[in-house]
Amino acid sequence: MSRYADIALPVPLDQTFTYEVNGVVPVVGARVLVPFSGQRLMGVVMRVHNDAPEGDFEVKPIQQILDDVAVLPDELIELARWIAQYYVAPLGEVLRGMLPLSAEVKRQFLYRITETGRKVLYEGAAKGASRRSKLSPEEQNREYAVLNYLESGEEAKLSALRSATSANKALLEGMVRKKWLVREAVAEERDARRLEKVAVLVEDARLPKLNANQTAILAELAAVGGRMRVRDLKETLGRAGVPESTLGTLVKRELVRVEEVAEAFHFGGVGSYGKKHAHEHALNETQMEALGTIAAAMAKGGFAPHLLYGVTGSGKTAVYFAAMRRALDAGRSALLMVPEIGLTPAMTGQLVAAFGDEVALLHSQLTPDERAEQWHRIRRGEARVVVGTRSAVFAPVRELGLIIVDEEHDGSYKQEETPRYHGRDVAVMRAKLKDAVVVLGSATPSLESWSNAEKGRYARIEMRTRVANRPLPAVELVDMRDEFRETGQEQIFSRRLIEETEATIARGEQAIILLNRRGYSFVVMCRSCGEKIECENCAISMTYHKPVSGNDAIAQPGQRLECHYCGFRRGVPKECPKCQSEHLYFLGAGSQQGEERLQEIFPQARIGRMDRDTVRGRSDMERMLARLHAGEINLLVGTQMIAKGHDIHGVTLVGVVGADFALGLPDFRAAERVFQLLTQVSGRAGRGELPGKVLVQTYHPDHYAVKFAAGHDYPGFVAKEMQYRRWMHYPPFGVLANVVVQSERLEEATGWSAQLGRWFSSTRLEKVRVLGPAAAPISRLKRIYRYHFVLKGESRKALSEALRAMLRFADAQGIVRRNLVVDVDALHLM
Repeated sequence: MSRYADIALPVPLDQTFTYEVNGVVPVVGARVLVPFSGQRLMGVVMRVHNDAPEGDFEVKPIQQILDDVAVLPDELIELARWIAQYYVAPLGEVLRGMLPLSAEVKRQFLYRITETGRKVLYEGAAKGASRRSKLSPEEQNREYAVLNYLESGEEAKLSALRSATSANKALLEGMVRKKWLVREAVAEERDARRLEKVAVLVEDARLPKLNANQTAILAELAAVGGRMRVRDLKETLGRAGVPESTLGTLVKRELVRVEEVAEAFHFGGVGSYGKKHAHEHALNETQMEALGTIAAAMAKGGFAPHLLYGVTGSGKTAVYFAAMRRALDAGRSALLMVPEIGLTPAMTGQLVAAFGDEVALLHSQLTPDERAEQWHRIRRGEARVVVGTRSAVFAPVRELGLIIVDEEHDGSYKQEETPRYHGRDVAVMRAKLKDAVVVLGSATPSLESWSNAEKGRYARIEMRTRVANRPLPAVELVDMRDEFRETGQEQIFSRRLIEETEATIARGEQAIILLNRRGYSFVVMCRSCGEKIECENCAISMTYHKPVSGNDAIAQPGQRLECHYCGFRRGVPKECPKCQSEHLYFLGAGSQQGEERLQEIFPQARIGRMDRDTVRGRSDMERMLARLHAGEINLLVGTQMIAKGHDIHGVTLVGVVGADFALGLPDFRAAERVFQLLTQVSGRAGRGELPGKVLVQTYHPDHYAVKFAAGHDYPGFVAKEMQYRRWMHYPPFGVLANVVVQSERLEEATGWSAQLGRWFSSTRLEKVRVLGPAAAPISRLKRIYRYHFVLKGESRKALSEALRAMLRFADAQGIVRRNLVVDVDALHLM
């Protein structure tokens, strides 16, 4: 029997940890609970063996085995090792991201008094509260209440401590810092099944004499077939004035029994509103050719990556569904990835219509219990069709035969926390490990994917015409420089856009206006000294969110400002914090101001707004899309959420406002992002029987990204952009990583950056160029100071070796790993 197990833990260390097997030997891929640094953590077993660890230290035992069998198959463990190697990420943190099973482990904090705390308690009893304390007398009394509660030496849960003493979490944390208390994080197994109670009418029961309330309950159950959810029954009883205790009486008299059953899962979705579902369409010749290529690769077997380049409205979704049906018919499973949660309602509704109970859904807005439930359905083989966002790439799908990455160019596939993986690239690697077919679909493929297709690494499939030969929308550029010269005013919407929108609404059609900034105004500035109102936690301007009264843009005191990075909120000050001037003005227009202005211009229009302020949960998006499809909204304004994937046949006009501001950002991908956004939002027009039109307001009408987008010329844009990338050795003509050095203390961030800078200067790095250190474009974020290096390598191997050598040096110098962010294949350098 093996004596030891190597466990990967979710900590920022590039190693596994050896524990002693305590009785039953766990299997590789199972979860266990182990002690670590005063806590009880959940880890994954990576190896079992008899090799005693070297060194003079105590090997602690495994405290609890959570799984009898491996929850992660060998394929996913191999994928986790690849991610850890490729993205220079700790293996334990990769595995934590793979397992959406936090609901099955309950974490809580226990507090215990220390000897220092006991001494303070006794001194306080003798001398009274300390006058030197910064805390108020009430807070000091609460501290003594906590110490008194824990005086016996027994541990207490956080909830019990707060309930008994009225101490808040901040007060307890302060007592821990003063070493009066010790806090320990513990974890224990939890039943995460979602169950609900159902009242069931007992058949053939002899009915005794009943009162009116009891008769009413039995009649209600009989009317619905003898079964009803208890919560629904209680609502019905409440409306009828029947007390809830009556149900309990009927249970005791064995006329009704209460059962616990699995709670139904709500997939959501958007109705078809007269349109055919994707699987109901007869494929045209171009679609059949695309399907034939994918089906042939699946029949042949083995790893086969494809890039499906299809213009907006070309029917890529119908091809996806037909390919998924082929996979299921061959006894395999299929995984469909979408970039954002906002795209799941429409896609899920169509998938359920096509594949029924075989569909599973995975994304971050499911509750922890729902995610665990869906994950186990997939693992048991009950769901052979999985749809979800980037984390769905880790779904434990059995017999995986096909992976589809829709809108593969989208930056949302890149994880912005450790491990900083790219969902698209991980999908390609997973397909390779499983000898599966992977299809990357987009109307505007990323330059990296296009380059891979040009080099023959991916098979390229092209769909250059729209379904039913519908024309691509005509795109008209509105030069906002001319607009200002002719009107003498800075307006959100040009006269041309207002004119076209009015005509569209008058014809009974729908219009969409993209205004890619949320909030009302994104800058509040002093006109006297130029000072901007910035977040106190971040080096970024705060956004104004509450509509102003009146027609001027003078800020009124007491109104709300919000930071879109950390969520900090404050009122608009009465005067400039720097020069005390009262001349504070709003600058820049967001989607909130756009909605208000459109209501003034088109008072009869049915206007909706789609941004992060109006769409906070999955049901919000479903309701908004349902209203749009049903024609309840005929004018929609919103951020880039409206630009992707939506198929609304009534939309014939798209207006684009301020999308080209990103061309001024310090980012080599700025032109690519603007081209993709303009092309994608333009594709929302003319998807039905009527032709579409697009008006793009721009201050850069001669920029190649804007001109090529107006001409629907993706190949032309790629050729131009590739020239610049080649000259500057940016991806896809090199590999890139962004290394951020961060600390809450400025002197630490600058000192560590200087240390690493000297090391980079003195170390010979083969085929890697280092730029920096420099202050990050956003130099302070969530009270953390940030400096960064950009590493450009000629090869993946050279870049990886340089990064690992840097981390070894940092570890030797005592630079904490959590203070170093390594972002391989970074999409954003901000």
